[in-house]
Amino acid sequence: MAIFSVSNLQKSFGTDVVFSGVSFEIQDGDHIGLVGVNGSGKTTLLRMLTGELPNDGGDIYKANSTKIGYMEQHVCRDLEKSAYSEVLTVFEPLLALERELEEINLRLQAKAGSQDELIERQAQLTEQFEREGGLTCRSRARSALLGLGFDDAEMAQPIGVLSGGQKAKLQLAKMLLSGANLLLLDEPTNHLDIASVEWLEDFLRAYHGAFLVISHDRYFLDRITDRIFDMENGKLALYRGNYTAFLQQKEENNIALQRKYDNTKREIARLEGVVAQQRQWNREKNIRTAESKLKVIDRLESTLEKPEDAPETLRFDFSIRQRGGNDVLITENLGLSFGEKQLFHNVNLHIRRGERVFLIGPNGCGKTSFLKTVLGVYHPTEGSVRFGAGIDTGYYDQIQANLDLNKTVIDEIWDAYPRMTQTEVRSALAVFLFKGEDVFKPVSALSGGERARVLLLRLMLSQDNFLLLDEPTNHLDISSCEALENALQSYEGTLFIVSHDRYLINKIADKVYRLEENGVSCTLGGYDAYLEALKEKKEGQAAAAESAPSSRAAEYRARKEQQAALRKEKAALRKLEREIEETDQLIASLEAQLSDPETARDYEAVASLSRQLEETKQTSEEQFNRWTELFARLDEKKEQEDAAT
Repeated sequence: MAIFSVSNLQKSFGTDVVFSGVSFEIQDGDHIGLVGVNGSGKTTLLRMLTGELPNDGGDIYKANSTKIGYMEQHVCRDLEKSAYSEVLTVFEPLLALERELEEINLRLQAKAGSQDELIERQAQLTEQFEREGGLTCRSRARSALLGLGFDDAEMAQPIGVLSGGQKAKLQLAKMLLSGANLLLLDEPTNHLDIASVEWLEDFLRAYHGAFLVISHDRYFLDRITDRIFDMENGKLALYRGNYTAFLQQKEENNIALQRKYDNTKREIARLEGVVAQQRQWNREKNIRTAESKLKVIDRLESTLEKPEDAPETLRFDFSIRQRGGNDVLITENLGLSFGEKQLFHNVNLHIRRGERVFLIGPNGCGKTSFLKTVLGVYHPTEGSVRFGAGIDTGYYDQIQANLDLNKTVIDEIWDAYPRMTQTEVRSALAVFLFKGEDVFKPVSALSGGERARVLLLRLMLSQDNFLLLDEPTNHLDISSCEALENALQSYEGTLFIVSHDRYLINKIADKVYRLEENGVSCTLGGYDAYLEALKEKKEGQAAAAESAPSSRAAEYRARKEQQAALRKEKAALRKLEREIEETDQLIASLEAQLSDPETARDYEAVASLSRQLEETKQTSEEQFNRWTELFARLDEKKEQEDAAT
C-alpha cells in the first residue's frame, strides 16, 4: 500500500531549476536510498516532503495513516538542555496536559474559582492524559535511551557536551517514540563511528516501517536499501535493489540509451541519403518515395532522445617527486596522554613503501591524535616515531583547520605553490571543478565538500610520497569519493588513512589496524577481512570459555542464560509498549465514534461501542500493570548487573 506519493514535483530558486517532473511512490516497508551529487537537490526534496519548503509545481500525497519522522543533518539547537529532556520534547502535548492538571490541583487546593468546573475539567484532562500514554511517556523515553546505549549520567548531560554520534542517537530516540512509520533521514551516519553505524544498520534493516535515506556511505546503502532513487540533471530515476545493483543497472541503461541514440542517428543519416538520391532522379515516383522517407525521418527525430551528459566529476592523479626508502614509518611503544587521561600507549606500527594502511577505532579513542603525534603536532608521552629515508609527508585534516578562511580559492593554492603560473593554477582548479568566477570565492563561503576539494588539490600538487589522510571522504559526495578512490589506487606512494568509510577500506586497504587503549591489533586485507578475523576471535574466546574448568564453564553458561533471559524480557517490554500504544489508539478511536452524532442516534451501536470501550480500557489497565511489573524487574536486574561489574 502506498503511504506517500509525489507527482510531477518541481522546485526552483529564482531562475535556477533544482529539479522537475519528480514522481514516485513509497510503499509501506520500502527501504530507499536517495543518491546524487552535492547540490542536486536531495535535502531540498526531503524538506519539501515534510512541508518545510513549498513546491513550485506538482502534487504531494500523504496517506492518513502516515506519520513522518525527519532526521536532519543539524539539530538539537538548545545545547543546554539535557539529553533526557530533549527526548521528552516528543511528548510535549502530554507534558502540557500534565502541567494544566497540576495547575488545576493547586487551584482546587486553594479553593479558587468554580470547584465544579475545575473538577469536571480535571476529569476530562486525566482521562485524555491516561488515554494518550501520559503515565508511561517518561519511562518510555528512558527505556529508548537505555536501548541506544545511554546510561543515567549521559542522559543528564547537556546536549552540548555529547559527541556527534550521541546527538544522532538522540534524534533516533525521538523518532522511535514519535510513532513514525516513514523515516526521512539526511546523512544519518555523519559523525558516527563504525560501531554506531553498524548499530544503525541493524536497526534500519529490522525496521518494519518505510524510510528514505540520503547517504554517501555506499557500504551502508548496500546493507540497508532495497530501492535507490538517483537525482541527476534535475530528474529522478528509480531503481530496484541496493547501491551495487543500482550502479550496474544505471550503467546498463546508459549503454542501452547511447546505443539506441547512435542507431537512430545512423538510420536518420541513411534515410537522408535515400531522400537526396530520390530527389536527384526527380520523377513522380521518386518524389513520393522521398516524401515517405521524410515522414519516417520526422517520426524518428521526434522520438530521438539524446542521453544526458553525466554531471562533472573529479578526475585527478597523485604523483610523487621521489621514491623514498623501504621503511616509511616505525612507531615503538608510542603513547599519548592529556593530563591524567591516557588516549593510547604501547602502539607499535611498521609501515613499508607502497602499503595502503588504514586505522580504525571508536570515536574518542585517539585516531586523529595519533596522526598528529606521528606528524609532531603533539609530543608523545612515551615511545618514539621514526620516518624512513627520503619520506615526504602530506596531511589531509578532516576538520579543515589548515585552510585560511580569509583567502580566495585561487590564493589558497597559489600561495602554497607560488612558482606556478596563474594559468597552471586555474587549470588545476578546473580539474577540481572550480571554474570561471568560482576561483575568486572566499574560502569562508565554501561548503564542506568544496573545502575538501581545495585540500585535495593542495595535497595532489605537493607530490609527497607518504599521505596521511584523516577521514578524507567525510565531506565528499559519492562521485567525488569514487574519484578519490581511483586516484589513491593508482598512487605510487604509501598511504596511512584514518577512516570509517568501509567501502573505501574494502577497495583500497591491504592492512587494517584497530587502535585500542593498550596498543593496536592488525588484520591483513580490507574491512570484510577485519570483520571475519573479529568473528573468528570471538568464536575462539567462546570456545575457550566452554573448554575452561567446569566451574568457569558453568559460570559462563549461567551468565549467557541470564543475558538471554534479559534480552527476552527487554523484547517483551518493547512488545508490551507497542500493544499499549495500539490499545490507546483503539480507545481514542472508540471514543471518537461514540462522540459522533450519527452514532449517538443508534442505541444498539452506542451500547456495543460502550461495551467494547469498557473492555479495551480494562485491557489497557492490565497491560499497564504488566508493564510496571516487567519494567521494575528489568530495572532490578540492571542494578544487580551493575553491582556485579
